[in-house]
Amino acid sequence: MKDMITKEEMINHPVDKVWNAISKAEEISTWFIQADFKAEVGTPYTFTASEDKGCMKITGVVKEANPYTLVYTWIVENTDVETTVKWRLEAEGENTKLYLEHSGIANYPGESAVKMFESFSGGWAQCVDQLQSYLTKAIHAG
Repeated sequence: MKDMITKEEMINHPVDKVWNAISKAEEISTWFIQADFKAEVGTPYTFTASEDKGCMKITGVVKEANPYTLVYTWIVENTDVETTVKWRLEAEGENTKLYLEHSGIANYPGESAVKMFESFSGGWAQCVDQLQSYLTKAIHAG
């Protein structure tokens, strides 16, 4: 069983815009999931999914937050399994290379690890697409 999901994407927006989109609660809440989030080491956070996204909560603690790396733990409601999400950004001219890793999924017991891996993998692909769409709309809107 694979233990890490990785996504790599070139985003046609400046690194500071991408950083703000993944690290500021108001922006995360706009494009991804309702967020009570502060990109400060040691700060607990809560993401709350809407009904159309399964009505679940994700909690954790920010482990690293320095441009342009953001790391936090990820605990899905009604589980006691802690996984880790890491975003890393690299400026490439006016564009940004985004690296996303979600690790520790093998810590889920038995077959649930496979199901969670599949769910997270599809979810993160959709997440990166939503981030791209959000940035395109936000940049062109102002």
